[in-house]
Amino acid sequence: MMNENCDLDFPVENVVEGDVKVLVPRLKAFVRSRSEYAPSKAPVFYNPVMELNRDIAVLALQAYQRMVNREIVVCEPLGGCGIRGIRFAVEVGGVKEVLINDINAKAFELAKCNVEINKLSDRVKLANEDANYLLSMHGAPRKRFDAIDIDPFGSPVPYMDSALRALRNGGFLALTATDMAPLCGVYPKACVRRYYGKPLRTEYCHELAVRLLAGCLALTAAKYDIGVEFMFSHSTDHYIRVYARIAHGAKRADESIKNMGYIAHCFTCFHRESHKGLFADTLPLKCPECGARLSFSGPLWLGKIADKKFCELMEKELLEKRLGQKGKVKKILALVKSEVDAPPTYYVIDKLCDTLNLQVPSLRTVLDGLRGEGFEAFLTHFNTRGVKSSVPAAKFKEVLCEILLSAGKF
Repeated sequence: MMNENCDLDFPVENVVEGDVKVLVPRLKAFVRSRSEYAPSKAPVFYNPVMELNRDIAVLALQAYQRMVNREIVVCEPLGGCGIRGIRFAVEVGGVKEVLINDINAKAFELAKCNVEINKLSDRVKLANEDANYLLSMHGAPRKRFDAIDIDPFGSPVPYMDSALRALRNGGFLALTATDMAPLCGVYPKACVRRYYGKPLRTEYCHELAVRLLAGCLALTAAKYDIGVEFMFSHSTDHYIRVYARIAHGAKRADESIKNMGYIAHCFTCFHRESHKGLFADTLPLKCPECGARLSFSGPLWLGKIADKKFCELMEKELLEKRLGQKGKVKKILALVKSEVDAPPTYYVIDKLCDTLNLQVPSLRTVLDGLRGEGFEAFLTHFNTRGVKSSVPAAKFKEVLCEILLSAGKF
């Protein structure tokens, strides 16, 4: 058995993920009912649903390593059982060293077992510290990391400052946020407190969530004269994820700030528009299409949330990797790459048609109809029924009616 040399006081089981074999808490042993969230009940946090997250993280880190073309040192300050950091060490070429940390003593012991099981003691180091304390200890220039991956249970905001200071110039930062209720507008006050931005409960709230997280990172980085470039982002299931490369310098920080702004939304007619600028003193109050009062989300990031060349690097690496969620990863990569140059926000066809009391046409028909009118139109990974386009809401409604009229369904 893999766990014969591990002295743990809680039940564990063996799992295989990617190219590694590890011990994880036997989640079924810690819940009494189906409604309980098993990962939060276990003495060490482990979520099997996040395998897709970890698969994409492996590809993104490998793509970054190919970009810099040298050995890299990686830190996972919230390591849990260590599966993510161990996968980095095994599956990503060019990784010189990985530091896995967790403040939980049982997590530290389990991660130690997993490092030994995978025979990685020479390249994977372990720490049992507070995450911010650990990162702060690596804030000096010659102690910084090339890449840091923060995957918390909740918001990554408490770790942003120390992570930015612990990254070398040109470093790579990955952030997960699972607190979707605040980010999607259910608890707007909590979102303002954590992310410096106001959310909206719109049909495209998951994209707003990514942009709020990205904007928060850009503003936090600017305090230290650091600029950010977002290489890849995605929204999947119960979480969002951003990958950013940082660059030191006040000019870089100023360029990042230029990508901050607001999205205005009309809940009466679905009109939406973007306004760049960190301050909201010149934002319009009334919808230009119907005259109703506009609502706003922001300040948030209005720049690109992915880079096409980086997506292509990830797709190339996908061909070489053995991933458990390879099919899903391939689809996400293709969609994110296709919408890199699309405008912010998207229309959800079903919601629009339901409001207008129209039958729902196929996505392909809608895309063709918009393009036939001279508008760009893109599918989006944010929603399987979503369409990204610069078309005004009023014109979009006209196109939908024309499509249904020509099909004899209107």
